[in-house]
Amino acid sequence: MKFVVFLGLVLLTLPVVSGCTPVGVVIGGVAAAGVTLAEERSVEHAVEDANIKVKILNAFIQESESLFVDVSTTVIEGRVLVTGEVQSDNDRDIAGSLIWSIVGVKTVLNELQVSDKGTFGSSASDTWISTKLKTRLLQDLDVKHVNYSIDTVNKIVYLMGIAQDQDEIERVYLHARDISGVRKVVSHMVLKDSR
Repeated sequence: MKFVVFLGLVLLTLPVVSGCTPVGVVIGGVAAAGVTLAEERSVEHAVEDANIKVKILNAFIQESESLFVDVSTTVIEGRVLVTGEVQSDNDRDIAGSLIWSIVGVKTVLNELQVSDKGTFGSSASDTWISTKLKTRLLQDLDVKHVNYSIDTVNKIVYLMGIAQDQDEIERVYLHARDISGVRKVVSHMVLKDSR
């Protein structure tokens, strides 16, 4: 029943977005519904976050195709982690400004890297690192893996999520740090009780 209520709320938030909504966003939001039920955040927060994410994507696509394609966002309880690569400091600033303009955004963690486009090799390596870390978290019974979002850009791992306690934060961080090829780990994890 909780899933049906959540799904209904997600579908109700979609008309709020002006303009066209990419089909992948809708499908991704519905697919994420089941996962959200196991997370630490409430259904209401998950719906608000999904609404914020859709509005960010809409703002990006209206601004430029490259922002929509090259920039990744994760939204957890109004905190927005922004990762990816852009070609200039101006693009980085524009992305941050667009996100701040969205109602409900509480924090913008702008981790965009300014550089020339990465090569296929670095992209494949980043995907391998993220997949390896997700697998490790899934296998670690002392980590509630569903609460974490992982993004890797140029071998830098960005972690965002809600940890049960400080020990869990340390476990997740150590898993990330110990993966071959990782240059750096950036943590935006928060404790469950500190929110």
